[in-house]
Order: sequence, then C-alpha cells, then structure tokens
Amino acid sequence: MSTANPQPLWQPDPQRIAQARITQFQAWAAEHHGAPAEGGYSALHLWSVDQLDTFWKALAEFFDVRFSTPYARVLGDRSMPGAQWFPGATLNYAEHALRAAADRADLPALLHVDETQEPRPVTWAELRRQVGSLAAELRALGVRPGDRVSGYLPNIPQAVVALLATAAVGAVWTSCAPDFGARSVLDRFQQVEPVVLFTVDGYRYGGKEHDRRDIVAELRRELPTVRAVVHIPLLGTEAPEGALQWSALTAGDTEPVFEQVPFDHPLWVLYSSGTTGLPKAIVQSQGGILVEHLKQLGLHCDLGPEDRFFWYTSTGWMMWNFLVSGLLTGTTIVLYDGSPGYPDTGAQWRVAERTGATLYGTSAAYVMACRKAGVHPARDYDLTAMKCVATTGSPLPPDGFRWLHDEVRDDLWIASVSGGTDVCSCLAGGVPTLPVYTGELQAPGLGTDLQAWDPGGRPVVDEVGELVVTEPMPSMPIRFWNDPDGSRYHDSYFDTYPGVWRHGDWITVTSRGTVIIHGRSDSTLNRQGVRMGSADIYEVVERLPEIRESLVIGIEQPDGGYWMPLFVHLAPGAVLDEALLNRIKQAIREQLSPRHVPDEVIEVPGVPHTLTGKRIEVPVKRLLQGTPLEKAVNPGSIDNLALLDFYEELARKRG
Repeated sequence: MSTANPQPLWQPDPQRIAQARITQFQAWAAEHHGAPAEGGYSALHLWSVDQLDTFWKALAEFFDVRFSTPYARVLGDRSMPGAQWFPGATLNYAEHALRAAADRADLPALLHVDETQEPRPVTWAELRRQVGSLAAELRALGVRPGDRVSGYLPNIPQAVVALLATAAVGAVWTSCAPDFGARSVLDRFQQVEPVVLFTVDGYRYGGKEHDRRDIVAELRRELPTVRAVVHIPLLGTEAPEGALQWSALTAGDTEPVFEQVPFDHPLWVLYSSGTTGLPKAIVQSQGGILVEHLKQLGLHCDLGPEDRFFWYTSTGWMMWNFLVSGLLTGTTIVLYDGSPGYPDTGAQWRVAERTGATLYGTSAAYVMACRKAGVHPARDYDLTAMKCVATTGSPLPPDGFRWLHDEVRDDLWIASVSGGTDVCSCLAGGVPTLPVYTGELQAPGLGTDLQAWDPGGRPVVDEVGELVVTEPMPSMPIRFWNDPDGSRYHDSYFDTYPGVWRHGDWITVTSRGTVIIHGRSDSTLNRQGVRMGSADIYEVVERLPEIRESLVIGIEQPDGGYWMPLFVHLAPGAVLDEALLNRIKQAIREQLSPRHVPDEVIEVPGVPHTLTGKRIEVPVKRLLQGTPLEKAVNPGSIDNLALLDFYEELARKRG
C-alpha cells in the first residue's frame, strides 16, 4: 500500500489549533513538567511515551484529579501484565463524573432521545441527586465495595444513574443491552455473580415494543447471587413480585457519599464478543479509566463544558461506558435509545440535529450505509453545531471519508478511531490539531507506545505489521474475572511477544505518523506469502452498489493449498451473474492485488455479526474447516444464528 505524501482531506485552521485543549495542555506541561513546547503533536507524543511517569502525572494535575490520599509514585511496576499505577492513591470515579454539578447545576448533564426524537434533559443537579439517593439505597441493601451490580438496560438515563451510584459505593458495574437474549446475558453475568440486578420490562426499537419480562424472570432464576431486583417500567408494566421500584430508590434528596477506593479498585466489567467461547470478563479500574478517559475525551476529542457528545451505542458495548465518561469533562452527553435506522437511514443525523451535537460518533458501517442510501446530511439537517464526526467498529474506508467531507461539511474534522473493549479506549484516532488524510487515523494516542511489528518483533514503518503497545496504559485490564492465575489474560495479549501487548490488528504506521488499520490479524489473508487484511477487501467490494455486505475468509488446506472464498450479501434486486462476478474480481485485481482475487464468490442470505455489529470471520473460518457449529461458535454471541446454517451446510458439501 502506498503511503507516499498525499494531500490532506482536512486541516485545522490556526484558530482551532490555538483553542484546542491539547494545545493548552502542551504549553502547560512544557512550563510545569518539561514537555516540548515546540514540535506540535509528534513531539508531545514522543515525550508522552519516553517520559511515561511524567506524562501521566502531568495529565492528572492538568485535569485536577482529586486523590483523597496521595500516590507514592506514578508507576510502581511497569511490567506487562501487572503494571501498578499510582500505588497508594485513593479516589472515586463517580465523584469526578459529577463535579460539574457544582457550577452547572441547572444545565443538562444528559439529553435523552428515543425514537419519538424529542430530547429530554436531566440537569446536573438532578443527576447528582438521583445518584446520591440510589447510592444510599444500595448501601442500605448491603452492597459493599467490590460487590457486583448488573444492569439489563437500554441506553437511558437510569443506566447512567445506576453506573454512577454503583461506582460511588465502590461496587463493580456490569451491563448488557436488552436485545441480548437470556443465554448471552447469563454467559456474562453468571461469571461475575451480581448481588443487584437493574432491569427494564422491555424496550422500543424499530417502531415496535419488545417485552422482556420473560427473560428478566429467567435471569432472576439463573442468577442465585442476586439479592435485589430493581424494576424500571419503560413499557409501563407493574413491578414483578419481589422487585423494587426504581422511583422509590431514587426519590431521596441525599448528598452522594463517594467511597474512596484504591486507584486499581475495579470500576466495571466489560465483555469480549465471545464468538468462539465464553466471553472474557475484562476488569478495568476506577483510577485507570478516570485518567485514560480524561486524556481521550478532554485532549483527543477536545470535549469541554460547552460541548454535546452523542455516540450511537448500546449498554452492551464499551462505547457506552466511554460515552458516560463524557461527564468527566463537564460535557452534556446524548443518550439515544432506539434503532440506528428508524424511521429511515438518516435517523442518527436527525438526533444530532435535535440535540445540537458537537461531536457525533457512529460506526463506519452506518456511514457507508448512508452513502449507499443517498442520504444528504447537510442538505436535510441543520448540523452547524457539529465540529467532529468520529467513527469506530471497523476501519472507515476512504470513500467514507470523502462522503463525510462532501455531504456533511468540507471543514469537518473526521476522526476515525480504533481501540478496543480490552482498554475501553482508543489506541489511535483523533487529534484536533493534526491534518486528516483519507483512509487514515490521525495518530497514536498520547501515552500509547503503539508500533507495527514484523513476526520477528522488529518495528516497521510504511509496512504492514502487528499492532503492539510496548509500554503499559492505565486502562489495560487489571485482570479477567475468574482467571485466578492470570493465564487467560496473559494468553490473550502477551503470548506472541513476551512483555508486549499484541492487540490482534494488522496496521501500517506511516512515515507521516498516521495509522492505517487493515483488519484483524487472526483472520489475515495470506496468499503466496503476501498478507492482507480483510478490511481492505471489504472497502473495495462494497463500493459496488450491488453488494450490501461481504465476508472474506482465507483457509489453509490440508494439502498445503489455500482456499479464499468471498461471500456476498446482495442488495435488493441485484443478481450474482457473470458480469457482476467479473466486476468484483476486476475491482480487487486492479485496486488491491491480483493475488487476492477470491477463488470463489458465493452469494449468502446474510453476513453474521457479533451482538455489537462486528462481522465474525474466525467462527465462519472454523465452520468451513469442519469444526462442528457448537464448537466453532458461542451461539449467544451472534446476532442471527440461523445465518450460520448456510456456512455449515457449505462445509458439509465440500467435506
């Protein structure tokens, strides 16, 4: 892939650079901590990874992190896994998330929007009051620091209140979205044994009401550790027998009490997609998330009290936790509960318009769907408040960058970001002071020593390599739940390069310092020794209007050969005839590589995804290699299990 010097798609103007919080931070850190005053972001980033301790100390001071007991040093042990951050310090995440209530009491902390599209505000004062009331009630129920509290909730204000009240008590939050079936939820919650369960009676999606009372009843039966169930009547039903009423628990006017916990005290448990087995239960710390999210949201996203932060997400995805952390920067966060495409494909742009979103985050898949559907955001919606559109979930193809530039605004900051549930943050992504190049992430994050490595463990530039992080980050997991000897945690990230985090993505770090993501390295396409990421194939194939979505798999054959099928889900009315077949192959041959023209192009009824919308390549590969369905995939992790029947049948025919 050429990484020669193209022209940037967008450049921030001098005023924007001067006003960016990252510019202010660099000047302040230069004055107080010896950071480079000149050289812009690249100099600041180099300093942040070379002087890791000093950088994180500076960041905590800049954002006025309140340590109720001081830390002995910034990094007690820097080995990975097992790095010790700010040993001796105590603090509370929820205390920081509610600080803006002191001087913004009557302004909105939350704007809640559902499919009726009318935003409803929750003020800072009201949010703080509800958190105080609920935290006191949780303590009265016997919830203690370290206990797990779970939510089977959509993206509604009650979920934010429950998370913050849990953190205030020092308990550990974990959540799943109510579109998860009972088995998917139990695969997650049974691992952590919650003592309290917050539930809704149902949710609204795609213009319909979905009753979840039967599933809630099953969760209650199958989670014997749960001592209290809290009922939130989203659809207006009565509380089931023995359940507590949300309204009763949040009626008090109690000043919140924030348990002061060690820096590495667990804040929440997130889950991997679990496509091939039980989801990993990833534990992140109160302090680690606090400082990482202040860095990411305050500096990289450039968010502050005047901003409105909307990211389309559900409570089952790490981006929801990331969205809630917008409160740390005093920002109003937008909670949208509903279908991303109801009543039409432009739904998310309408939410952005109605809430005055200044930073709007979505998936690359949604951007490409808008492009295919002929949506015209700037023409049809008032998006004058919007400064940035950010995308994640999969790499944003170059056509997506150009579409946003042309159809939203030509002075729009486009932040394609990439990170993961594993760190609940971005490893590379947006920087408000840097140019944007089509198809590229602007830079690695501050304090993130991100590199591309070849199989021998040598850094490469302008070449495809494994994404590694060679120094610890505060939001890396403190552990996995139910992993007493740490072996599962070690094997997930540190078995390839000892002491170095291997993330599982193919990337190119360019000589300009930008980052290109090529897709997951565990589903790499290796033809005649030439490796390519699946994302590169999808970008080319899905430009064709006849292709709704695609899935490419590379399979090593027992005889030493290599079979590479491309599965295509066609747009309505399209036919996979000889002409379309030739156009698909020609596009890959001319735009990517003749070696990566698929051996077969096969029409499928649909492409299966994880519950958070990522294509599942590895389980399909396992099915095609003859692994039985029950061993190839965890059924509770897939959005439409019936789609796998096609691939299983194909494997049987080829068998």
